[in-house]
Amino acid sequence: MQELDALIREAGDWNQPAGHGGGAARPPATPEAEVSRIMQICNACRYCEGFCAVFPAMTRRLEFGDADAHYLANLCHNCGACLYACQYAPPHEFAVNVPQAMAEVRLRTYKRHAWPHAFGALYERNGLVLSLALAAGMALFLILALAARGTLWGAAPGGNFYDVFSHGFMVSIFAPVFLFVVFALGVSVARFWRESGPGPASAAAAADATGAVASLRYLGGGHEKGCNNESDRFSLARRHCHHATFYGFVLCFLATSVATIYHYAFKLEAPYAYTSLPTVLGMLGGIGLTVGTAGLFWLHLKRNPDQGDVRQKPMDLGFIALLAIVAVTGLALAVLRATSVMPILLAIHLGAVLAFFLTIPYGKFAHGPMRAAALFKWSIERRQPNRLGLSDD
Repeated sequence: MQELDALIREAGDWNQPAGHGGGAARPPATPEAEVSRIMQICNACRYCEGFCAVFPAMTRRLEFGDADAHYLANLCHNCGACLYACQYAPPHEFAVNVPQAMAEVRLRTYKRHAWPHAFGALYERNGLVLSLALAAGMALFLILALAARGTLWGAAPGGNFYDVFSHGFMVSIFAPVFLFVVFALGVSVARFWRESGPGPASAAAAADATGAVASLRYLGGGHEKGCNNESDRFSLARRHCHHATFYGFVLCFLATSVATIYHYAFKLEAPYAYTSLPTVLGMLGGIGLTVGTAGLFWLHLKRNPDQGDVRQKPMDLGFIALLAIVAVTGLALAVLRATSVMPILLAIHLGAVLAFFLTIPYGKFAHGPMRAAALFKWSIERRQPNRLGLSDD
């Protein structure tokens, strides 16, 4: 572990204003180097050890290379508790800001492990305006196609979507995109996993990680009072909004999966009754997504900028906005499917869904599988003996 006076000198260099002593301020060479500097200080303090998985994982290390920084950054849920609890946070000369440093490194892990690698640069361009423009462009293309066929306005018998766009057309558009998304994310997660292998997995570790993901365990701030958002006040709102969004998305995915089984296995074609399983799952999922994304959008606007990387805010808001548009148009489509406005609504909804899937591998969605992989790594690691013997985990 670095000596304390060296850490103080590094912090002083980072906080030194430009022109002081005849030179400019010298930030760490890389965000990973900043995480390493901060973790060295946190490792000597240990005040936040019970807050989340980052700190007990930290105690198993004396030095922090790039792979360690990437692992810890994806373990961090950005709850903000450690920033407000830290006695060395700015304006202290140590300038310890764990959430911000981890957020900057997380983006670098997404770019580093992206497939194809050249597409990693899209993480820096995938903002709110681009997301909305992509959705609008896709929807406009579909609307123009309907207008050219003269089917832009008019009720379809029984509210049948396939009378507007055929089943074969939808499959030909969405199946390749879905397969590409799954493959691209799978390669990214595999690269992240190989960067620092945690050791042999076990059923107990898998179950523990699954529980942490499903419950969003570490959005409780370590004390189950919740996260800090715009101030040092604790709130569970962020966890609740994440739950509504996550499970809303899962229900929508299940609705599509059940409908696919109905179509191919049982030869039951859409449209389905409002009391059918696909429709019920889709409606519940749409409501969850609508409530969750609205809450996340509001919390994000109020969030203390010191708790994250402000450069990523457009990407975050773009992701939330696309999910919200998908949810709202999906619900409207379900309610108004037997009316004359259905073809236009369907085009808008499909355009938003297609834009969402195209941005999945290179946007905020990546934090889900990456964080799940990091939690699985931690569940494996914590079941192994601590070679340093510095913590009971």
